[in-house]
Amino acid sequence: MSASTSGRLGWTVIAPPVAAIVLAISWGTHPAPLAASLIGVALIAAVLAAVHHAEVVAHKVGEPFGSLLLAVAVTVIEVGLIVMLMVSGSGDTSTLARDTVFAAVMITVNGIVGLALVVGAVRHHLATFNPEGTGSALATVITLAGLTLVVPAFTTSESGPVLTGGQLTFAALASLVLYGSFVFTQTVRHRDFFLPNTTSTPGGWTADNDADGDDHADPPTNREAWTSVGLLVLSLVTVVGLAKVESYSIEDAVDWLGFPHAVVGVVIAMLVLAPETIAAVRAASRQRVQISLNLAYGSAMASIGLTIPAIAIASIWLEGDLALGLEPLQLVLLVLSSMVGILTVVPGRAKPLNGVVHLLLLAAFLLLTVSP
Repeated sequence: MSASTSGRLGWTVIAPPVAAIVLAISWGTHPAPLAASLIGVALIAAVLAAVHHAEVVAHKVGEPFGSLLLAVAVTVIEVGLIVMLMVSGSGDTSTLARDTVFAAVMITVNGIVGLALVVGAVRHHLATFNPEGTGSALATVITLAGLTLVVPAFTTSESGPVLTGGQLTFAALASLVLYGSFVFTQTVRHRDFFLPNTTSTPGGWTADNDADGDDHADPPTNREAWTSVGLLVLSLVTVVGLAKVESYSIEDAVDWLGFPHAVVGVVIAMLVLAPETIAAVRAASRQRVQISLNLAYGSAMASIGLTIPAIAIASIWLEGDLALGLEPLQLVLLVLSSMVGILTVVPGRAKPLNGVVHLLLLAAFLLLTVSP
């Protein structure tokens, strides 16, 4: 039996249902420190299992469908978590959607991109990618962020960073149109712009060689692929659910440290995006930086393009205002990230320095969230 098949029949199959059982037992509880530690172990196992099954499915369906699948799957569940927290959360939840989406954008466009570029460039001298496809993705992310997070900070029809009903409807429809147009471009019209460049890689990955980098060229069978689809969904559900359970312990730690409550959302966003982060770093280490960038920008795009329409619909039943406009400090970080992202993408190749710049922007975001 190959190592790949053995992996599918081993801990990666057992971990998701075990994590689901842990979630069922712990859901709605406020775990003590020891219990929280055990839940954390289950959470980490679910994250690693999600990465494995996402790669199995990606091996079967090919790129860019594999990275798109993981990005959309994580984001759909993330949207459900945001809506659930807004409906059941205590206190003021008017800025919850904004803070969560902004955190996801900063983590993806700076954290995941930065890590991928550093790993790819250090291991292979330069991180290479297709500037046409990656540039289109970044342009879509910037436009989505501008329409949904920047514009509300400057509108005057409502007091505060709030959109009117008509404005929110337009933002939601524009988000869906932009995201749908990009998916069509990525998967149908110009799919080749989003495939990894392997022509200069001795022994590199190709569709007919080794799609998952495990030295086994044979793709998974249909049965194995569908099993991985089910286990991927189960893993992602448990990741988000266990992150919600762990949020109580995180809140206690944040309160004890005296940090702003927004830190809780950032930590949860980092946990939820962990599968994509690990998958992106592993792809970059195999000189498939294009796939890493597909994951990063695709996740940022899906986080906005799916979350805003869902929140717009949920706001019909939710009480209170929906504050989407960014604060001045957040605006500065978004502008800096956009400018640096453009300069990174245009050449089609990057040095480790480019990744370090992105990671420092993420560090600035984390620091200023803790100490604004």
